[in-house]
Amino acid sequence: MSKPADLSCERIVRALERDGFVIKRQGKHLSMYSAKRDVVAVIPRHNPVKRTTLLRILKG
Repeated sequence: MSKPADLSCERIVRALERDGFVIKRQGKHLSMYSAKRDVVAVIPRHNPVKRTTLLRILKG
């Protein structure tokens, strides 16, 4: 698997929304929930989001 690049918070949120996640809470971090997977993803609201952080979000 290739390493993901650093991405903006907005781009990560758009990708998760396309996959069925909805925003539950907003603050310094966004909490997003997927009903079909019954999982919560927490995304920091800084740009860019480091690739290591993105990997941890994707591993869930």
